[in-house]
Amino acid sequence: MSNAIETADALELRLAELQRTNPEAFMEALYRAYYRPLGNAVFRVVQDRAVAEDLVQDLLLNVWKNRATLQITATYRSYLFRAALHAALRHTERQKRQVAWEDANVVDMGTNSTLEHLNEQDAEAAVAAALATLPPQCRAVFLLSRQEGLSYQQIAETLDVSPKTVDNQMGKALRLLRQQLKGLFSGLALMLLEFL
Repeated sequence: MSNAIETADALELRLAELQRTNPEAFMEALYRAYYRPLGNAVFRVVQDRAVAEDLVQDLLLNVWKNRATLQITATYRSYLFRAALHAALRHTERQKRQVAWEDANVVDMGTNSTLEHLNEQDAEAAVAAALATLPPQCRAVFLLSRQEGLSYQQIAETLDVSPKTVDNQMGKALRLLRQQLKGLFSGLALMLLEFL
C-alpha cells in the first residue's frame, strides 16, 4: 500500500492473508495496528499503564503461540478487543479480591464546595475518580461507548455479552456516575446561573 491510511476492511483482509502466508509479517502488522489502541482500552479498565502493557503483551504473545490454529470468526479488531477487555476485567476482579473495600479510595464528591469544582483539573480528577468506582464491566461498557464511540451492538460483540446486558450496564454506569458527580454538576449549574 502507499502512504495512505489503510481502511479497517483492507487491514482485516491483509491480516487474514498474512496469517496464512507470512506469520512474522502477520504479527508485525497486528502489533502496529492494535498495540496502542488495545493498551489504551485496557488502561481505561485497569488504571495502571504497566499492567495494561503486560496484559496486551500477554495477549499478543498468546496470539503468536496459537497463530497456526487461530480462527477468527468476526474481525481481528473485535477478537483482540474482546480478549484484551476480558483479560482486563479478570485482572480487575483478582485485584478487587485482594483489596478490601474499606481500603479503596472512594471520593465523596458531595462534600466539596462549588468553588473547588471550577478548576478544570479538579473536574477531570473527579470524573476519573468516579469512573474508578464503577464495577469493571460497567466501566468497560461506559468507556467503549463514550470514549471509543462503539455502538451497543459493537460493545456486545466485543465483550461477548448480549446488547441488553450492555444497555443495563450503561444505565447502571450513568446512574452511579450521576450519584458520584452530583456535587460537581450542581456546583457548575449554580455558577452558570450566577453569570446569567
